[in-house]
Amino acid sequence: MKKLGLLVTVKAKSGKENEVSKFLASAVDLARQEDKTLTWYAFQTDASTFGVFDTFETEEGRNAHLNGEIAKALMANAPTLLAEPPKIEKIDVLGSK
Repeated sequence: MKKLGLLVTVKAKSGKENEVSKFLASAVDLARQEDKTLTWYAFQTDASTFGVFDTFETEEGRNAHLNGEIAKALMANAPTLLAEPPKIEKIDVLGSK
């Protein structure tokens, strides 16, 4: 059951929007390797704002993802790609289909 989630938004530096888009699109392969990550979506809301929404059954799964390979890669590339630190919000899933 999807009951926990993460909503992460990032703002690309000017001129780095394409690189951020490609980075997030390629991260799905890493997400597929995380057995405790139930769903994982990368999205774009405007020219420079991107994000990830994912769901988990347990807090253990959510924490594993926060300490996983995607987070490590994002933080390693943040100084080059992002205009500001990622905004990471822990959320509760109230309903899903």
